Amino acid sequence: MTKTENKAGYAKQSFWERNKLSGGYLLQKVITERAVSIIRFILLFGMCFLILKPIFNKISVSFMTEKDLYNPIVISIPEHFTTGNYRLAAELMNYKTAVLNSLLIALTVAALQIAVCTLVGYGFARFEFPLKKFWFAMVILVILIPPQTIASSLHLHFRFFDILGIFKLLTGDSINLRGSKLPYYLMSAGCMGLKNGLYIYMIRQYFRNIPGDLEEAAYVDGCGTLKTFIRIMLPQAKPIITSCFLFAFVWQWTDGFYSRMFLGNTKLVSTGLSRIVDSLGAYIQRINGVKTTISVAYSNCILATGTLMIIVPLIVLYLFAQRSFVESISATGIKM
Repeated sequence: MTKTENKAGYAKQSFWERNKLSGGYLLQKVITERAVSIIRFILLFGMCFLILKPIFNKISVSFMTEKDLYNPIVISIPEHFTTGNYRLAAELMNYKTAVLNSLLIALTVAALQIAVCTLVGYGFARFEFPLKKFWFAMVILVILIPPQTIASSLHLHFRFFDILGIFKLLTGDSINLRGSKLPYYLMSAGCMGLKNGLYIYMIRQYFRNIPGDLEEAAYVDGCGTLKTFIRIMLPQAKPIITSCFLFAFVWQWTDGFYSRMFLGNTKLVSTGLSRIVDSLGAYIQRINGVKTTISVAYSNCILATGTLMIIVPLIVLYLFAQRSFVESISATGIKM
């Protein structure tokens, strides 16, 4: 009898017959696989529940009236369904104007950050230059040191902005750039914007994993360094560039630190959300004509509604770019 016939005959036997022939190993293997699958399902379900439950709670609360918030019978499903919370939150945050401003700033800043970080990351991955390890250590420090640490220095630098004393020599005084978008663009162009060190690190790791044979072949064909970078390496790096752009856009969209420091006069969704409770108090006082104490539950309800209105555009953006995002995360290695 051939080996193929033995396999066919073994397959026709019942599970218990095959288990008996294996000395109980088959049953033990099946039980182990099922147990591992159940444990894996429980862990994944628990993690998803922990992540999604707060969002579901916010969605539920956002459609409740103030009466439902204090009703002990109402837990997740509103008894008096309303969309008034969304209209009120939109009015308090000046939502349409804030979304347009945030979209413009987030797109331009993210594009500028990724453009310069891609060049720097490629340089760290492919070229040798003096003090390379030192400068890369500075990139790591940019990741590790929180921006609040240099807040005072940034404030003074852009409040009394000058370049080698030229402005003070010509005009007699330094320039105050506070309250404008220019400081943020200058920092982003100099790789000191929000999370720029992380983008440089991620892009560097991605380029280090691309085989050098591609560049060597391009050099043999007559391509220079810049042409090789634009025509050969950039198309290969689309996934990581997409991911870094998503990170830059999302962090800029929800940023409150740099927005308040440099863009305080511009209506943004992040700054509007941070002031929504104070705006609610002023709104109620304007409606009633007297100062009124706002309940904590209703303040949290409006805050939850505003939070949902901010994250919805981010979810839509992720749905369109999820394929490239997942591809870059799986392809990026930690090659030192």
